[in-house]
Amino acid sequence: MLPLEAIPGMNTFVLFFALPCMLFRFGASTPLAQLLDGTLFFTYLFCALVMVGFVVAVSMNRRIRWNDAAFGALVAAFPNTGFMGVPLLVALLGAAAAGPAIVTIVIDMVITTSLCVALSRLDGADKHGVAHAAGNALRGMLGNPMPWAILLGALASAVQLELPAPVAQTVRLLADAASPVALFTIGAVLARSQMLVLAAGARPIPLRDYVPVAVIKLLVHPLLVLLVGTAVIQAGLPLDRFALIVIVLVAALPSASNVAMLAEKFGADNGRIARIILVSTAAAFLTFSAAVSLLVQRG
Repeated sequence: MLPLEAIPGMNTFVLFFALPCMLFRFGASTPLAQLLDGTLFFTYLFCALVMVGFVVAVSMNRRIRWNDAAFGALVAAFPNTGFMGVPLLVALLGAAAAGPAIVTIVIDMVITTSLCVALSRLDGADKHGVAHAAGNALRGMLGNPMPWAILLGALASAVQLELPAPVAQTVRLLADAASPVALFTIGAVLARSQMLVLAAGARPIPLRDYVPVAVIKLLVHPLLVLLVGTAVIQAGLPLDRFALIVIVLVAALPSASNVAMLAEKFGADNGRIARIILVSTAAAFLTFSAAVSLLVQRG
């Protein structure tokens, strides 16, 4: 049996080694021209910010404060694009789907994640003052390794830097390990959460604390992206319909598993986050298939 003490070490491996290597590889392989598609970028970003604000607003209660609400919002706005979305969408739509999907990864990793990490640090605003909370928020954003990894990858792409073969091989091996280790850690977190509940004799996490967030992720998020993207096209702005289909399907993906690693790092209720990921991943077999049928097969 995996000891509970091993979970922080697994988180450290994923957050500071495997995931940054995977994101560096994404950034280095993405042409800057795709990252500079302003209409696509701001359409998806606007929807991500709406999702974060909406989920934080509906989640806050006596049990769920800023830290838990912020990571619940992140798990509702952040699809599993890197581990699942890019290979799946390329298989469904062709290689051209990779560009718009990677743009969404950049937004979710650099902006949405940093915003939610900053919001998670606001719990001390009432006790220690706004300035103290703002300082915690800034330190949380700067201490998140994932945006730095993808920005360094984009810089490597801009200067056409090629890593030495042994370094490139190490990066590839660590990147390939990110997905299985993250998924294994989620299972360990769920098991630990149940063990702690049984040991303390406490009530398990109520369904209302995580099932609605999973429903919002799978249904509200893609519908919001579709409506906003359609409005952008009707307004005459240069948003390609194929790119819109890609980002709608990205939004229809289940929640990103790496959010559980961040929640563990910042002391949020990781049992709740892991349950949202689990429910959204299981239900996405039906909802994502329905989205593909509506958008691709009939489009």
